[in-house]
Amino acid sequence: MMPWVWLLVSYLLGSIPSSYLAGRWVRNIDLREHGSGNLGATNTFRVLGPRVAAPVMIFDLMKGFVPTAVFPQWDGSDAWRWSLAYGVAAIMGHMFSVYMHFRGGKGVATAAGVFLGLSPVALGVAVVGWLIVLRIGRMVSLASIGSAVILVITLILTGERPEVLILGIVVASFVVYRHRSNVRRILAGEEYRFGNAKELANGRVDEEIQTRKREERR
Repeated sequence: MMPWVWLLVSYLLGSIPSSYLAGRWVRNIDLREHGSGNLGATNTFRVLGPRVAAPVMIFDLMKGFVPTAVFPQWDGSDAWRWSLAYGVAAIMGHMFSVYMHFRGGKGVATAAGVFLGLSPVALGVAVVGWLIVLRIGRMVSLASIGSAVILVITLILTGERPEVLILGIVVASFVVYRHRSNVRRILAGEEYRFGNAKELANGRVDEEIQTRKREERR
């Protein structure tokens, strides 16, 4: 098939809302109405538990890896830059899903899949950074922002190709932008922390969606 067709396929694959489908299948709920309201592996973990979140995260990761690493082998083109385009299309699909009225998740797992195909060393360093920040701060949002910055720094230090570095900067910027409401809550000391059973018992997590909706209307 022509590269442009694979570009569309990449977007449609990235658009598959795995967390939404998991919520419907496991509990027949709309995940957008629970927890933070975000369609992603983190909110799936918080609402449905780790056994459901794990396959959701793996699927979202593969949504970025397959278009980047596999599709270029099938499109009949020798231009490796198409793998960058396919990766971007997959990330945009996750963030702006055609199946969810162009709404979606924050793209962290799918972006990780893209860089798993493009620069696995840089991704590995970013994942280690993610784990360290999560361990210290117990906030997935802060860990995601931190790992995005670490990814860009690692791409620079390893002398990665300019096109990949530019993509890393763009993706990191998108990740930070998509977490803007989380940043406001972090600064206000209101962001959800993993392991805070008291907040869960008080229903704090389910109230976050209301805060998120108010912030989006600003």
